[in-house]
Amino acid sequence: MRDWFGLTVRPSAVTHALHRAARHAAPTYRTLRDQIRGSPVVSPDETSWKVAGELWWLWAFATPETVVYAIQAGRGFPEAAAVLGADYAGVLVRDGWAPYRQFAQAPHQTCLAHLLRRSHDVAEAHPHSPWPQAVHDVLQEALAVRDRFRAGTITAHGVAVARGHLITRLLTLLDTPGLGPDCQRFAKHLTTELPALFGFLFDLSLDATQLAGRAGDQARGGQSQGVGRESFARGAQTQEILTSVIQTARLRDLQPRDILVDLLHAPTPVPSSPLSRLQ
Repeated sequence: MRDWFGLTVRPSAVTHALHRAARHAAPTYRTLRDQIRGSPVVSPDETSWKVAGELWWLWAFATPETVVYAIQAGRGFPEAAAVLGADYAGVLVRDGWAPYRQFAQAPHQTCLAHLLRRSHDVAEAHPHSPWPQAVHDVLQEALAVRDRFRAGTITAHGVAVARGHLITRLLTLLDTPGLGPDCQRFAKHLTTELPALFGFLFDLSLDATQLAGRAGDQARGGQSQGVGRESFARGAQTQEILTSVIQTARLRDLQPRDILVDLLHAPTPVPSSPLSRLQ
């Protein structure tokens, strides 16, 4: 503001302006949350966040065209259900965090990118054990089967045959993880996640990796600002609302600035028309 327009703006004025923008964007935020709740597939994720110096959590719930953020004090099922709804029945593409399994009505797909990273880490820690690399190979081959189907070089029947072989190989590996504690812990985790491992080879429209992890990275540009605990909590709410609106606009190839200007010009807070319509 100083360099471009020769204006001096106090931080408090910027803070008040952001809070005002969030008030006008709140109905749009609720609309985006309802779109997430009605989506057939959602990718959730959570990462640590600081509010007034205390540990909170930044939640992200993403689809290809919508992302909703929620900055909350907890990391459990109640916080996830506050956005998704406890009875969410679409597919959850998520990591192995246990509270996600409490969405009992939702089919689940665990994120293979997380499992591939973990198998790589275990293999590096245990270079003389062939087990983690063998697990890595099964997961990598599962993704290759999906890619071959999308490229048209294998039929759905071929996918089903390959899927059966991959499941058999993984079950054999889970029975013989070796004596290393890292391998045994990973085998236990894979056994727990087994019903959600190969869902993307049953429903070939599913993604096998999380969108929300990338969305969370995009939101980590700053922490909520303010004076006092109440102001920090308000700052977190302002940030979750505005970041949801801005990132969703970008996903839909809309100009976030135009969306916010329209919201601020409205005489009363109303949902943004462009963001209320799914593309």
